[in-house]
Amino acid sequence: MDTYADLVFLGGRVVTVDAEFSVASALAVTGGVISAVGGRDDVAPLVGPGTRVVDLRGATLLPGINDSHLHGCAFGMATPPLSLDLGHPAVSSLADVAEAVREAVGRVPGGQWITGHGWDTGYLDECVFDPSRLPSRRDLDAVSPDHPVVLYSFSGHATWVNSKALELIGVDRDTVAPPGGAIVVDEAGEPTGLLHEGAQALVQNALPPLSRQERTDAIRSTLATLARLGVTSYTEPGLGPGGDGIMRGALGAETLDVYRRLLADGELTARLGVLLLPTGMAGTAEEFERTLTALGKPGDADPRRLAILGVKIFADGIVPNKTSWMHEPYVGGGCGSLCVGGETDTERTAEIDAMIRHAHAAGHQLGVHVTGDRACDTVADAFAAAMAEHPRPDARHYVIHGDFLTAYSMKVLAAHGFGVNMNPTIKWTVADMEEEFVGAERAAYAWPYRDAIDAGVRVASGSDAPVTSPDWRQGVATMMLRESKAAGRVSGPEQCIGLAEAIRTYTIDAAWQDFADDWKGSLEPGKVADLCVLDGDLLTADPHDIPEMPVVLTVVDGQVVHDTLRD
Repeated sequence: MDTYADLVFLGGRVVTVDAEFSVASALAVTGGVISAVGGRDDVAPLVGPGTRVVDLRGATLLPGINDSHLHGCAFGMATPPLSLDLGHPAVSSLADVAEAVREAVGRVPGGQWITGHGWDTGYLDECVFDPSRLPSRRDLDAVSPDHPVVLYSFSGHATWVNSKALELIGVDRDTVAPPGGAIVVDEAGEPTGLLHEGAQALVQNALPPLSRQERTDAIRSTLATLARLGVTSYTEPGLGPGGDGIMRGALGAETLDVYRRLLADGELTARLGVLLLPTGMAGTAEEFERTLTALGKPGDADPRRLAILGVKIFADGIVPNKTSWMHEPYVGGGCGSLCVGGETDTERTAEIDAMIRHAHAAGHQLGVHVTGDRACDTVADAFAAAMAEHPRPDARHYVIHGDFLTAYSMKVLAAHGFGVNMNPTIKWTVADMEEEFVGAERAAYAWPYRDAIDAGVRVASGSDAPVTSPDWRQGVATMMLRESKAAGRVSGPEQCIGLAEAIRTYTIDAAWQDFADDWKGSLEPGKVADLCVLDGDLLTADPHDIPEMPVVLTVVDGQVVHDTLRD
């Protein structure tokens, strides 16, 4: 025949993720495109002298995984060797964090900033024993009196610094926090070293911005990790002027330029979608509209490899900081609020409405960070109002996180063809600690996968790395089991979903979010050859075993980017 296949897979479980979730046993790839799916007889005529034939031996062939919410540059910067690993199980106490900082002090020149990432009070012994015990500058001062220290929480919504850092950034008892932020103080009114939400910009603005080389190294590190995990597409959820003050500008506009250079140099080994970030937290509608207009709608040389998909907005914060906007008070009081400009709930709601209306009318897809139930209802209503004012077919707006999506929110989202991007590995991580903030019933409900899918909302899954590792295998297990990381107890069993539904959130429904479900996200002839091979039979595996099933081969656009089959 005229054209032989480049790759042929035989003898496996080819999970197509087509409309019927059909399972084949063989697949062929020709010129970066899937050319045949079926049995051995369907692909045998495509085998030529140059064809690589892979005997899967019962392994599982999946569409390439699409992590639809992953901060690529920030993830690279937040992991060794570019940052101290302060996540569980690397550290398990405040004393462990202090020891890691002490060791870093011995390695870096005097006066140089020491950075770390991933601390979580839910996994620090002193904080677990006494929930009122929070990280403090005093935990760090003894081991680092002269080096400024900045340690980012796993969530990205809190930063912990030492006294030297507070001195350098000019924060003292008289400093007023920026709108939408909080400087935590002790009983004497002195800063403790914890900065929440928008107040984190105080330290970010004092740090030297990332160099182009640091950004490049960070993204290369991330791409290598993703290839090993079978991730072939991801969304950078927010790059632009609003990210200049986040993690030394890791979410800034310059990072997008680095991605474009990596693409031009043939180093972008995963497909990338981008949401623009005109403003950060506590932005105003006027600032948002002005900045978004200035950004324009940048074109892309190869939109199947790097696409500007839409715009991101921050609506509220996160539950552990009590900054999610809730209908009912937190344990201990307070309901949080929207994190945009405005003095009252009414004013802030009007600001969010205006931002969403403007971006929608300008033709952008919207991804809105929103976690609290009251904030979810507000954003869903704003989406619907924008659509009513400016009808647009297939806008594909979506809620980012949607921890406490209500039945009302789901009904509105489903009615207009909107989606939600949920985070199963965050659910796994925080399930044991959320009860102390919202009580047992609300904590169990968080990330309501079952209800959202049943309501007809399109659900995609993402890791929010560096908040959690971009390991989709743990995400699949968590969606099926709802077991927590620390205690292993089930949190909200009524929200469990099945394996096929879980896989869809990382493949075809994530591709829908990218406006790309017609050419990627499933294993069907004519679609791009983005593939992930998992050792073993995923379809019959105990969900508890899925996180340990090795990824043995990753293919992007027909090109092998990870391969242990030949080792």
